[in-house]
Amino acid sequence: MIHVECYSGYKGVERPVSFTIDGKKLMVEEVLDQWYGEDYTYFKLKADDGNVYILKYQAEKDEWEMVLFEDKL
Repeated sequence: MIHVECYSGYKGVERPVSFTIDGKKLMVEEVLDQWYGEDYTYFKLKADDGNVYILKYQAEKDEWEMVLFEDKL
């Protein structure tokens, strides 16, 4: 299960600032990339644990999913 906290500006959910996976909260240090799918927005993030994650957001359902984890250690 993933819970994502976002910066919300005039467009609503604009970018993740932190996310929690299995009870561990990670802060987003940098948004490396962002792109749009047909029904999704993808965010490639560097977290404060030094790892890279890709999170997928489906606005219609207001659901987040982690689609990639890259261990940089």
